Amino acid sequence: MGKSNGDRVAIVAGVRTPFAKQGTAFKQLTALDLGKLAVAELLSRTALKPNEIDQLVYGQVIPSVSVPNIAREIVLGIDLPRRIEAYSVSRACTTSYQSTVNVAESIMAGVIDVGIAGGADSASDIPMVASKHLSDALVGASRTRGALGKLGALRGLSARDLVPIPPALKEYSTGLTMGESAEKMAKENGISRQAQDEFAHRSHTLAAQAWADGRMARDVMTTYVPPKYEPFAEDNLVRKDSTLDAYAKLKPVFDRKFGTITAGNSSPLTDGASALLVMRESKAKSLGYEPLGYVKSYAFTAVDPSEQLLMAPAYAAPLALDRADLKLKNMDLVDLHEAFAAQVLSNTQAFESDTFAREKLGRDKKLGTLDWERVNVLGGSIALGHPFAATGARQILHTLRELRRRGGEFALCTACAAGGLGAAMVLEAA
Repeated sequence: MGKSNGDRVAIVAGVRTPFAKQGTAFKQLTALDLGKLAVAELLSRTALKPNEIDQLVYGQVIPSVSVPNIAREIVLGIDLPRRIEAYSVSRACTTSYQSTVNVAESIMAGVIDVGIAGGADSASDIPMVASKHLSDALVGASRTRGALGKLGALRGLSARDLVPIPPALKEYSTGLTMGESAEKMAKENGISRQAQDEFAHRSHTLAAQAWADGRMARDVMTTYVPPKYEPFAEDNLVRKDSTLDAYAKLKPVFDRKFGTITAGNSSPLTDGASALLVMRESKAKSLGYEPLGYVKSYAFTAVDPSEQLLMAPAYAAPLALDRADLKLKNMDLVDLHEAFAAQVLSNTQAFESDTFAREKLGRDKKLGTLDWERVNVLGGSIALGHPFAATGARQILHTLRELRRRGGEFALCTACAAGGLGAAMVLEAA
């Protein structure tokens, strides 16, 4: 897996914007704006000639009424050759795993040599839609002539009909929000409030260290944000002064009486974008690029959302490792998307459980025992933020960079997603 005629799929380079808390630095920018910034910066940093690009696959989770195909609009918006085929994907929080895999599969199929993958989302630019009654009335008014006829079409509307409807936060199939589902997982898996708060504190502490010593900055671009175009170069969600006591003071959000999920041990709503340059290994070498690393294997899985919504990584990771013919103990780094501390701790508990392996996976023994000195060593989504479609590419980029810095060989990245979806990818250092 991950090869075509002996050629590996290479991650040549990557970049991301700083991640910004909803309603702050990027509040004036759309997901398309952010995506164009990231892809343009990637091309600038790599000095890649645009005519070498065969494909651009890009993701967006929060829907845009005006930009239904963000990938194609990036191509057109930064004046890339019009011939570049571009399409958009959406797989909730695993979206840029999907865009990366789509480019990788095109390379493995032998139909392209060079592609760009990534994703962008703006939680500050949330589309609102009209109610069904208002929508029907407006359509009726547009088909009627004369002021009286148009007014007549609008007759009967109530004040409630005029209230805009934001995108759904609940699972359509279960009626539960992701936070409520995480709360359910915490209770069923015995994940304590203290353990969650300790994990969140760890995430912020490690992220702050990575920013302080320069490990994070190398792959994060400086953006100049309107209207004053002041430079913005660092994630603005990381708590540089994180203390464990501060988390204990926060009140539960989803179950106010008995809950353990708080704003502090959850990932925040975030704006940002990421982009990866993906190539056939021989093509990269012919163009003079030294890859960051390679896609060794990958897996996408799904679980019943009505059970434990965010447990799919515990199913995807074993499959990806099998496809790579490797074990958890072979991983020099493990990076798990942090939707909630409870979700990460539930999945890692499953990794280390013989009972879970036998009952849920049909395996003889557990996936393995984690070395926490190798897990989420740069912090994660709780500290860095989570622009839904950008997170997977962020994980891949920073993990490969850190794997190379440490002289490691293999890494495992995973993510959960709405709908009970999950992704895992095994990366190999160059």
